[in-house]
Amino acid sequence: MTMSLWKKTAAALMMAAGTFAATTAATPAFAQPLEGGELYQGEQALYDAARDEGLVVSFDTGPTWANWAAQFKAFKARYPGVEIVYNDLGSAATVVALDKSRNRPQADTAYYFAGSALDAAEKGVVADFKPVNFDRLPEPFRHPAGQWFTIHSLNVAFLVNTKLVKQVPQSWADLLGEAYRNSVVYLDPRTAGQGQVVTIAAAFGNGGSMDDVQPGIDYLGRLHKAGNVLRTVGTTPYAQFVKGEIPIWIGYENDGLKAKYVDGMGDDVAVVIPAEASAAAPYAISLVKDGPNPNAGKLWLNYIMTDKGQTTFAEGFVRPSVPGVKLPDEVLAKLPEAPQIRPVDVAKARDAKPAIDAGWSKAVLGQ
Repeated sequence: MTMSLWKKTAAALMMAAGTFAATTAATPAFAQPLEGGELYQGEQALYDAARDEGLVVSFDTGPTWANWAAQFKAFKARYPGVEIVYNDLGSAATVVALDKSRNRPQADTAYYFAGSALDAAEKGVVADFKPVNFDRLPEPFRHPAGQWFTIHSLNVAFLVNTKLVKQVPQSWADLLGEAYRNSVVYLDPRTAGQGQVVTIAAAFGNGGSMDDVQPGIDYLGRLHKAGNVLRTVGTTPYAQFVKGEIPIWIGYENDGLKAKYVDGMGDDVAVVIPAEASAAAPYAISLVKDGPNPNAGKLWLNYIMTDKGQTTFAEGFVRPSVPGVKLPDEVLAKLPEAPQIRPVDVAKARDAKPAIDAGWSKAVLGQ
């Protein structure tokens, strides 16, 4: 199969799966100097090599999640000779897809909750690659050889529709109160990484730790027994929240801030980091082993890790992973201070998942 035909076939397959390919002008044959000079040494040479490939296939970077739409737009503006194709599989499903296609990889990069990144590395489906700013990341947030590295974190918060809830809960203890009967929605921890992180956050807020998640499981059991849970869901209920169908969503801070500042809810939404403690979930990305467009993949990962790419996450209310990135004042003003946030240990979170799955099933479902 020729490279041109492969690109067309790949784009068609991804579109058929419900994905989107960013539009691009035809790649000219002459060199394209980067506007404003290089963001890092070797950027121009890498872009030239990526233009020869012409395409980067980015797994699990759905545009409504974590400000990926803005990242795509910024990447395309800087590198018009490289097209972006992506899908939105979910963290665990992404690892499964990489494993199934290991003999003929389709993806160049893969994004997931960091616990799934460990699984991908253990399965041998991701490559060594250290992007720009790699050494600035804390050691727990990067694989020693660069097979995965965190690019941002998401804080667990109460997202409260103040039209439906008159007294906004400020703590895990508050949420157990009678005022919140049939009000709370959160993701099932057995199937969703966010649900797993919510359980860990509840553990942090109720005397637990990464080594003891049982207090979080027990807390969610009490929340159900109190009659305060409206339902658990399998996928992010952002659209339902914005439509006013959910009183309280225990989810990620960035969704609440996006609803407040971007999608029209304004003062009708309160974003509360529970007073006792909460959790910051690291999300990671990898270069796929033997991917079809390795230079374009490296260009994409490098851009995400530049100060510009990290700032784009923050503009979407997502906390950057790279320490010391200087954010504009108007961005900082919209990110609430949260000293009670504790980082999730990636390896321990992965190891705790079987206990969370079994414990939650017993505490909530009686199974």
